[in-house]
Amino acid sequence: MENLIKGQTGLWEVVIGLEVHAQVSSKAKLFSGASAVFGAEPNTQVTYLDAGMPGMLPVLNKFCVDQAIKTGFGINATVNRVSIFDRKNYFYADLPLGYQISQLYYPIVTGGYVDIDLENGKSKRVNITRLHLEQDAGKSTHDLHPSLSYIDFNRAGVALMEIVSEPEINSSQEAMSYVKKLRSILRYLGTCDGNMEQGSLRVDANISLHKPGTPFGTRAEIKNVNSVRFLGQAIEYEIARQLEILENGGVIVQETRLFDPSRCETRSLRSKEDAMDYRYFHDPDLRPVVLDEARIETIRANMPELPDAKRERFIKEFALSEYDANVLVAEKEVADFYEQIVSSVKGQGAAKLIANWLIVEVFAAMNRDHKTIDNLPFAPNHLAELVDLIIDDTISGKIAKDVFAKMWESGKAPAQLVEELGLKQVSDTSVIEKAVDEVIAANAAQVEQYRAGKQQIFGFLVGQVMKVLQGKANPGVANQILKDKLG
Repeated sequence: MENLIKGQTGLWEVVIGLEVHAQVSSKAKLFSGASAVFGAEPNTQVTYLDAGMPGMLPVLNKFCVDQAIKTGFGINATVNRVSIFDRKNYFYADLPLGYQISQLYYPIVTGGYVDIDLENGKSKRVNITRLHLEQDAGKSTHDLHPSLSYIDFNRAGVALMEIVSEPEINSSQEAMSYVKKLRSILRYLGTCDGNMEQGSLRVDANISLHKPGTPFGTRAEIKNVNSVRFLGQAIEYEIARQLEILENGGVIVQETRLFDPSRCETRSLRSKEDAMDYRYFHDPDLRPVVLDEARIETIRANMPELPDAKRERFIKEFALSEYDANVLVAEKEVADFYEQIVSSVKGQGAAKLIANWLIVEVFAAMNRDHKTIDNLPFAPNHLAELVDLIIDDTISGKIAKDVFAKMWESGKAPAQLVEELGLKQVSDTSVIEKAVDEVIAANAAQVEQYRAGKQQIFGFLVGQVMKVLQGKANPGVANQILKDKLG
């Protein structure tokens, strides 16, 4: 019932299947050997094959095949020993060959699954149909001239992995969680950089509605969504659009739609083709890809630790909560940064404290100043040093926040800042005892209230001690001395 939405005519089930197009992390394209590096001047990374010149023969990039094998293992799938490339025929200006080399009948990877985390603390397994290799098309730009379109073929022929889910996703939140998790896995594997702004990870969403117990409805496809947030917005709009049509007795048209982020709506692009419309046939210029066991096992043996395994290790090894572990492993760079700090902190039992500092203070500053974990304004060992200063009682947690703010601004080491600003915590019992005596003498009425049983007064008195010592008193020592003095 929780996956159903309510309309005027009763309950409806949302069915979503996602096709994720992940650009393979490779220096060269899938068949031409041209550079696949992003950001070059338009049409400077194009061979005769990429431009569709007659007589040019494709040569398969073996590294891209290895990347697909590695991704197959990362999504718990079956790597097929034999796969075949097909020609998918269609005609766009940015597809100079007049066809796309893809894999329909015999893909390199089949099956698999991704476990996603939901907001209610539950998890869900989304099964995967297939992963196949294919070429990307070029890029058309329509806003540089009032009457002309420009085409950049640098992207034409770049290797893509199309990862197709089963239609088992039932909400925009599940869809966003799936893409986030899949992107995280790809980045851990190093098979795709996951940069959605640059177009190296794009999502097509197929959405339909039907009454429970009836066949699936007609789907509409939202094409080339390049943001997780936009994906959620597009799906929400499309659900509302289809629901209104169906509730009013209308019919959903099978079509391809685009999402307009400025209007937060989808609009029709073209009627949706079926596989038969593309006239698939085996590419006569490419032999079947036959994988030997040694090659497959070598890749399997060198698989990196993936997010789910790392999360479980963090919970077990560092005694983190499931929430903290999930946050830290979502991005590989953050997880690596965290482990680097934990390994360099001298104090015992610091793992939880470091996690808190990363998730609360560091992330907040990163969001405020639009930083990433790779370009922080201080060295990683500075955060380790700051935590050590807290653990050995050189500074209090409150003072540490002030030191962190200065560290963020200046890039200076915490110990240097503590020395320059005179922020070292006071743990000398004689000094604290003197301050406690002053506070007791100056607040006789509050002391009598406390001794009469008004326990909340104790916090006020502690605050007065901290005020006398300018916030530098060791809280544990101050509390104990004050308790002893008050009897």
